[in-house]
Amino acid sequence: MRPSRRQPDEIRAVSLERGVVKYAEGSCLVKFGDTHVLVTASLEERLPPWLKGQGRGWVTAEYGMLPRATAERTRREAAAGKQGGRTVEIQRLIGRSLRSVIDLVALGERQITVDCDVIQADGGTRTASITGAWVALADCLNWMKTRDMFRAQGNTPVLRDHIAAVSCGVYQNTALLDLDYAEDSQAETDANFVMTGSGNIVEIQATAEKDPFSQDQLLALLDLARKGTQKLVDLQKLAIT
Repeated sequence: MRPSRRQPDEIRAVSLERGVVKYAEGSCLVKFGDTHVLVTASLEERLPPWLKGQGRGWVTAEYGMLPRATAERTRREAAAGKQGGRTVEIQRLIGRSLRSVIDLVALGERQITVDCDVIQADGGTRTASITGAWVALADCLNWMKTRDMFRAQGNTPVLRDHIAAVSCGVYQNTALLDLDYAEDSQAETDANFVMTGSGNIVEIQATAEKDPFSQDQLLALLDLARKGTQKLVDLQKLAIT
């Protein structure tokens, strides 16, 4: 029995509330159980210098945890004077995931910056961030569409597919979906899957925390991830309607 008493293939209670920030072009408050992340998408009339003049836009992300998102206060990275390696890794993952499903040419020479601020952490902050970031991005793109800001692309959608992410792991020799902190901190194998609405894979991060895992175990985790991300995509569809 899992500490949360969920079934092995059961995700936590998930909510995706869009339009929660007054000033942002797109926003979403995403909750995976007790993991809560506020995501905003901001449209900016600027580009990284290396992209100027190329006739396409950019989507990037920033990620951070509030000091009391965890059981003990964590010092702000701004106070430390630099971002930690984990923070940099996660925000790059979020950006890569979103760019995989958007037509950057249609944006024109503009940038959308997605900010993911973890209010409360109980495992799976990066997967919750990615799932909520897609909703905030869709919100921002809809804001642009109503103002006729896209370059003409015929009937090709600017946002080509959904993106959702979920954690999986081997805990007490059992493959589990959507680990919370109690499971994640004791897991023999920890993995994160980023997938599209059509079921294609964007990224897999999998690490043996104790004993190496087998190919069969990896395939079992992948099967769980497909089920989990499809449920998340269904919730995204409800959120943006």
